[in-house]
Amino acid sequence: MSSYRLRNWSEYERALEARGSLCLWLSDETLARWRAEPPPRRRRGHPRLYSEEAITALLTLSALYHLGLRETVGLVRSVVAALGLALPVPDHTTLSRRRAWVAVPLPVTPPRAPLHLVVDSTGLAVRGEGSWQQHRWRRGVRLTWKRHYLRVHLGVDEATGELRALGVSSLSVTDGEMLPDLLAAVAVPLRQVTGDGAYDQWRCYAAVAARPDHPRAVFPPPRPRTGPHRARIQRHGNAAAPPLDRDEHIRGIRRVGRRRWKAHVGYHRRSLAETAVSRYKRCFGDRVTARTFAGQCAEVFLRGGLLNRFLWLGRPDSYPAV
Repeated sequence: MSSYRLRNWSEYERALEARGSLCLWLSDETLARWRAEPPPRRRRGHPRLYSEEAITALLTLSALYHLGLRETVGLVRSVVAALGLALPVPDHTTLSRRRAWVAVPLPVTPPRAPLHLVVDSTGLAVRGEGSWQQHRWRRGVRLTWKRHYLRVHLGVDEATGELRALGVSSLSVTDGEMLPDLLAAVAVPLRQVTGDGAYDQWRCYAAVAARPDHPRAVFPPPRPRTGPHRARIQRHGNAAAPPLDRDEHIRGIRRVGRRRWKAHVGYHRRSLAETAVSRYKRCFGDRVTARTFAGQCAEVFLRGGLLNRFLWLGRPDSYPAV
């Protein structure tokens, strides 16, 4: 295994320290917009006291410091009291209820050129108390949560490692079924979409070809079986239509071999999606804490936004050590 050294160690170390700064996540702008604006017209029920920024700020602190909702409330109350501010702090029931309805956009930076998007997915556990025994032995323990696992789908910018799209689904939804939604979430031009063999499906090639910027789809076809069987070149039903990217990939594999074809099309850059998965789980763990599907989606998107902001603070500039 090759080792790496950093050119910007001091800058990267300051960026790592800045991740834990409360002044970053509870800025003056957030405190100024803490209270919710009055609705344009009167509606039934009590008007909201806390703005979307306030709820998002508390949920961000909960995800960043691995705190429960009650501990998050205690942390923010102590900070508000230390600053001498007359601001109310929502309790844990308000956070739990508003988490299912809060809009959590994924913060991204505008690109300078068309992106190379690499896609992958991973699983997160949402098990309750005693559910492993129920799953292992199928008896004797009452399940406390309805869902056991979630599948998180990621679209990552190959050049910067920034998350460009996120999707959450159950385990019954495959990677190929979720790819059109990931592509729809990316509004900037793409030059290539790369994924593993799980995306080698007609719907994936059709979703990539339907984009107005016409990126190239790189999903490796399956290896040929032993004997005379080979991967088929499949064209559209209309013979006048252009061939699929998959057909060109099969021709390239037959011509130069699978290893050289992967190097030629840049398939190995797909490993950066797995790197993003590793960063996600090392920073936030391999499970979510919310008990409703809407709350789990909000928690996943909050964590994805934190990963992008970590990159904005500073990223390592490494080179292989000789």
